[in-house]
Amino acid sequence: MWQAEVRIDLDAIRDNVALMRAGTTAEVMAVVKGDGYGHGMLPSARAALAGGATWLGVATLGEGLALRQAGVDVPVLAWLHSPGMPLHDGVAAGIDLSASSLQLVGELVEAARRAERQARVHLKLDTGLSRGGATAAEWPAVLEAAAKAQADGDIDVVGVWSHFVSADAPSDEITDRQLAAFADGLAVAERFGIAPRYRHIANSAATLTRPDAHYDLVRPGIAVYGLSPVPGETFGLRPAMTARARVAQTKRVPAGQGVSYGHIYFTKRETTLALVPLGYADGVPRAASNSGPVQLGGKRRTVAGRVCMDQIVLDVGDDEVAAGDVATLFGPGDDGGPTADDWAEVVGTINYEIVTRFGSSRIPRVYDGTAGTVTSA
Repeated sequence: MWQAEVRIDLDAIRDNVALMRAGTTAEVMAVVKGDGYGHGMLPSARAALAGGATWLGVATLGEGLALRQAGVDVPVLAWLHSPGMPLHDGVAAGIDLSASSLQLVGELVEAARRAERQARVHLKLDTGLSRGGATAAEWPAVLEAAAKAQADGDIDVVGVWSHFVSADAPSDEITDRQLAAFADGLAVAERFGIAPRYRHIANSAATLTRPDAHYDLVRPGIAVYGLSPVPGETFGLRPAMTARARVAQTKRVPAGQGVSYGHIYFTKRETTLALVPLGYADGVPRAASNSGPVQLGGKRRTVAGRVCMDQIVLDVGDDEVAAGDVATLFGPGDDGGPTADDWAEVVGTINYEIVTRFGSSRIPRVYDGTAGTVTSA
């Protein structure tokens, strides 16, 4: 018997990737960083590959190495590296690595020599996000160093890439400015003799709304897991994660009874309270106190009082609810139940954070479907 669980629909992940693959001539890199946005990195990666992805994207070297250790041999790009990381391990494992500074180009040269293997490198240009990537002023020096390292046989510049600021707002003119800056950066690269096989800038939103940004490779992340990057649009995606728990206890209480820490909620009349064994240690945002939506007994309820570390309380009135009944915090929403988007709205965040929090907690993950599994192969 289970108490609380996160269910992951692997077939939904496969189908989401297949939908995006059908909409582009570019190759698809499924981003599986953050433990697959809380869905489990390895099962999500295999399901995405079953849907037509030919690349996988991760943030850290450790994530890339974990994929290789699990036997995943498709191209993998890892892009977030602090100085002094053991990049030679990534080179030895055949992981593509990103560089956006002279220092990182130098470290990759050293890593290649230590691994006795040419490093596969993607040079990152900052086109306006002001996060990772070389600025337009720094770009020529990075290109010059990379071109020399490539001529020396230490690195192979496989890709040039960048990242959007707000492609989730398709009409935002900054996307057009970034595309122009990216094109300029590619032209400068060509003058240094760098003609990458993969040019990539499109995230989930651009994959779904900006075919002019697809180039040779697109990098969907949140859309892989069925959540839309564009508010109000679904694009035919299906959410893969459902978070639910069995009611641990019910009790009748009188009118005026304070509920949970701090008594920020009081019952308006005699009522039944249902205790659900999920809390902020499991991913429930504490900011969802008195606001988080939960489906129980065929109705949508609201968290009553403060979210605790291990539990929440629902006021169910006179409805027939008993210990053992299933309370769903979010899922695909097929039955009118809440979704990750609903939770994001009430706490003022994004759907990315909701699923990543839940999937990275102590709740067991249960996988449905066969996409990417031994059975499906």
